[in-house]
Amino acid sequence: MRRTIRPVLLAAVLAASALAAVGGTQATAKAAPPPASICPDAASATFGPNVCVFTPAMSQSAIQADLDAVATQQVPVDAQFNGNRYTIYFEPGTYGSKASPLVFQVGYYTQVAGLGKNPGDTVINGAADVFNNLCTAGTQDCNADDNFWRSLSNLTLNVTLPSSPPAYAPPNLDPFGAGCANSAEFWAASQAAPLRRVIINGSVVFQDYCANHNFASGGFIADSQISGSLNFFGNQQYLVRNATIGGQSGCPNGLWNMVYSGVQGAPAPVFTGQCQQNTVLPTSPVTEEEPFIYDAGNGNFQVFVPAVQANSSGPSWAGGAEAGQSVPLSKFFIANPGTPLLAINAALLLGKNLILTPGVYNLKDPIVVSRPGTLVLGQGLATLVPQKGNAALVVLPNVGVKVSDLLVDAGPVNSPVLVSVGLPGLLDKLTDRQAAANPDLIQDVHFRIGGAETTPTSATVSLLDNASHSIIDDSWVWRADHGNNVGWTANKGDTGAVVTGDNVTAYGLAVEHYQKSEVIWTGNGGTDIFFQNELPYDPPSQDAWNQSPTQLGYPAFQVGDHVKTFNGYGMGSYVVFIQTPATLHVSAAFQSPQTAGVQFHNVFGVWIAGSGGLDSIVNGVGGPVRSDNPATVEPVDVTSYP
Repeated sequence: MRRTIRPVLLAAVLAASALAAVGGTQATAKAAPPPASICPDAASATFGPNVCVFTPAMSQSAIQADLDAVATQQVPVDAQFNGNRYTIYFEPGTYGSKASPLVFQVGYYTQVAGLGKNPGDTVINGAADVFNNLCTAGTQDCNADDNFWRSLSNLTLNVTLPSSPPAYAPPNLDPFGAGCANSAEFWAASQAAPLRRVIINGSVVFQDYCANHNFASGGFIADSQISGSLNFFGNQQYLVRNATIGGQSGCPNGLWNMVYSGVQGAPAPVFTGQCQQNTVLPTSPVTEEEPFIYDAGNGNFQVFVPAVQANSSGPSWAGGAEAGQSVPLSKFFIANPGTPLLAINAALLLGKNLILTPGVYNLKDPIVVSRPGTLVLGQGLATLVPQKGNAALVVLPNVGVKVSDLLVDAGPVNSPVLVSVGLPGLLDKLTDRQAAANPDLIQDVHFRIGGAETTPTSATVSLLDNASHSIIDDSWVWRADHGNNVGWTANKGDTGAVVTGDNVTAYGLAVEHYQKSEVIWTGNGGTDIFFQNELPYDPPSQDAWNQSPTQLGYPAFQVGDHVKTFNGYGMGSYVVFIQTPATLHVSAAFQSPQTAGVQFHNVFGVWIAGSGGLDSIVNGVGGPVRSDNPATVEPVDVTSYP
C-alpha cells in the first residue's frame, strides 16, 4: 500500500511548482472559452456557469424561467446518463406566495439548496417536485424507479399548491394528468436523491400515485423537520435519520424496509411482514451532518462544518445555536473540469480545501487528499471518472476529512479501487481518539459502473473504507443494470464496498448488482443502519457465480470471519434474476461468523423475479426466498440473529 502511494505524494509535491505555473488557486485551461450559462441572469462568478444563484430581488418570472430551463433539460428519463450537472442556490429570503406559488421540478444531476446559515433563512412557498418519468408506451404505467441523482437541502418549503394545475416544464408525463400532479408535494425519487436539512411545512408523497404500477425505490432523509406526514405508500424502502416528523403512512407503516434512527415522531417498531416493516432506533449512535455553503452576507460565502453528535435524535439545528465551525471560502480551491489535476493536488497539499463545481472530471491520476481535516465538496453531483485504471480519489488521513456530494464512475481501464479513505494500521491510541472526535465522513457519495460510459467499464472495488471511526452517510453503490455497455462482461465490478476500519458507522448504504460479495465488512465494532440490495440480474450460470464449491452464489453482505463485534439494523436483499436464462441460488443473503458479538436485527429477503433465489437469510437461518416458494412478492424476515 505505501509503495503505491508514495509516487502519488511525490506528484503532489511536484505540483506545488505547477500551481504557480498555471497561475493561482483557480486556474483553468487557458484555451477553453467559458461555457454559456443556462441561467445567465443568475450565473455565479464564484462557482461558474453551471451554478445558478437566485435572490429575492429577482422577479419570480425570471426565476421560474431559469428553473424550467434546467428542468426541461434534466427531468426526462433519457437525461439520466447525460453529462450536464447543475447547482441551484437560493439566497436567504422568500420566494413565491400563497397567491403565486413557485412550483418547479428537480431533475437528474440537480442540487437545490438554500444559502442561509439555518434552513429557516430561505423560504419557498410552492412545491419542488419529482414525478414519475419512466413510462411504458401506450399504457398508463409510469414509475419512479429510475429517478436518481438529485437533492434538496437547507431551506424551508411551505407546501403551497396553485389553485389550478401549473404549466409544468417539462410537461408532466403522468397519464392521469396535471390535475393529479397538482394534488400534493411529490418527491417520487429512488436512490441517490436525499432530503437534508429541510423544513417542510406540509406533507410529502414519496410515491407518485398518478399512474398505474407507480413503483418507487427510495431513499434518504436526514437532519430535517417535516410537519406533515411522510406518505411513503408502496415505496419499497426508506431511511429517515435525525428528524422530526408529523407522521407517516406506508400501507400503512412500511412496505419492505422503513428504518427510523433518532427520529422524533417515528412510528412504533414492528417487523412482521408486508406493510409492517418498521425498524426504529430511538437515537443515532454517532453522526456528523454534512458541511454546507452559506452566505454570511453580501456574497461572503462560507462553509459550515457541523460538530459530531453522539446518541442524538432530531435535527442538529433545532435547539438554536448549532455546534460546529465556519470556514471562509478563501480557504478553498475552486476547481472545474478544465482545472489541471496537478493544480488541484498541489492546492490540497499546500493547505487548501476543495470545491468541485458541477461537471464531469476525467482523471488520469487520482485526486489525493493528503492532510487531516480537509473538506472536499462537490456541487451538482460533480462526477469523477478515472481514465487509466487509477483511483478517482485517495484520502490518506484517518482524521477529519469530509467528502460529500460526488458521483464516481468506473472508467475504461479497470480500477482496483475507485475511492479509498484512510490507511489501515496507522492508528495509535492518540490518533484513534482524534479520529473518534473528528471522523472521516463519506456523505452523499455515489458510485456507478456502466450505464453512462460509451465503452465497457470496470472497477474491482468501488469504495474502500480503511478509516476507523469513519461515517458513511447515504451512499448508493451501483453496478448498472441498464444504460450503455451493461452485461456480465461489459460492466464488471466484484464488490461495491469494503470496510476494514474499526468502529465504522454506516447509514443508508445501498449496494446493488455486483458480481461477488457486494459488501465485505472486516472491521470490528461496526454498525450498519439500513442496507438495501438487489443481487446481480445477470450471472450467466450457477458455476460462474459460486463463492466456493460449498457456497452457492455470493452474499449481499459478508462480515469477515475474524470480526468479533458488529450490529446491523434494517437490512434487506432482493432477488431479481431477470437478465439470465439460469436458475440461480444463494446459500445466504447475509454471511457472518457465528459469534454472539455479531448481530443482525430485522433482516430479510424478497424474491421479485427470476428462477431460484435465497436458500436462507443469514447463515442458513430463515427462508427460503425462491421462485419455487415465493407465496407473493413480500419479505421473509429474521428479526434477530443469532
